Amino acid sequence: MTSTPSGNPHPDSPETLAEAAVPSGREGLQLGLRAKGRAARETDTQPSGTEVPVDTGDPASVYAAVGGEETFARISAAFYRGVAEDPVLHAMYPEEDLGPAEERLKLFLIQYWGGPTTYSELRGHPRLRMRHIPYKVDADARERWLTCMRGALDEVQLPPLYDGMMWDYFERAATAMINTAG
Repeated sequence: MTSTPSGNPHPDSPETLAEAAVPSGREGLQLGLRAKGRAARETDTQPSGTEVPVDTGDPASVYAAVGGEETFARISAAFYRGVAEDPVLHAMYPEEDLGPAEERLKLFLIQYWGGPTTYSELRGHPRLRMRHIPYKVDADARERWLTCMRGALDEVQLPPLYDGMMWDYFERAATAMINTAG
């Protein structure tokens, strides 16, 4: 936020970091799970027999700003390399092959950060807490998960603004998944 010479905030300056990140002339970033994007809605009424374009997300989204699907694929791959090396986390996955979990994480992150809604189209509402109830998620598991995710973000090297936004989300989400004290 910029200030006037008197020290009062300038009336046109952004109030928050997220507002400061919005390109001039944009209404704001659409963070979080969202309904189909504008591009998808516009294709819903295409005449039969014509090709329907794929929704690539809102161009003002974090998804687009950080490089789209390729970036989220890299984050997911790096994260699951860490999970494979962590005996506590790896034991939580029923399948030995972590590839399907990696794909689910990638699709979830893409959708959450403003990209195509493929995750919900394939799996329905994310219901993150419900999906994690069968597993013992305690403070130790949270810290291990965050260690793997921090390593993934460090490997991908996002611009600081987006790294900070994602890290804040991951810390809150990891805390929300805790379902046991021990």
